[in-house]
Amino acid sequence: MAKNLKPGTPAPESGQYKVSGSKTEVTAVKNKPLPPTPKAGQTYTLVDPTKHKPKGK
Repeated sequence: MAKNLKPGTPAPESGQYKVSGSKTEVTAVKNKPLPPTPKAGQTYTLVDPTKHKPKGK
């Protein structure tokens, strides 16, 4: 789960992603590109995947 993902990479799953070396977190949607980071060379790490409830429950 602790992959370092570059900005512009499609998010492997929906959830909260933390910017390396920062307190900043962003919400990303699965298969949508991760946004640019504040500084060059920073990456994203998934810290809180979205929890889905089954339909009809």
